[in-house]
Amino acid sequence: MLTRPAILLRAEEAVLLTLTIFAYQHLHYSWLLFFAPDLFMLGYLINTRIGAVTYNFAHTLTLALALLLASYVEQWHQITPLAFIWVAHIAFDRLLGYGLKYPVSFKGTHLQRIA
Repeated sequence: MLTRPAILLRAEEAVLLTLTIFAYQHLHYSWLLFFAPDLFMLGYLINTRIGAVTYNFAHTLTLALALLLASYVEQWHQITPLAFIWVAHIAFDRLLGYGLKYPVSFKGTHLQRIA
């Protein structure tokens, strides 16, 4: 498995998704916002470059994990569910093979070319 990056990356995302879902469920948060980051796909209505930028903005773990850390450090308890569900959404997408987008087309991702 360690010589098959696609499997390794999906295994990582499965673990991340499981952990965030467990924490989210344990804290009794609402699932209402799970697909909210997908609204950033609307940038593709303008053009593929804007679409890739907006999609990648909402689907990078850097921002979601930074928000999770900030919510913990600053004790912003109302932000914690948003951060958890954001991380869970990203892990779910990547587990399915939807990675960060190249500005060529929606189907070109850093994980694979989506059929």
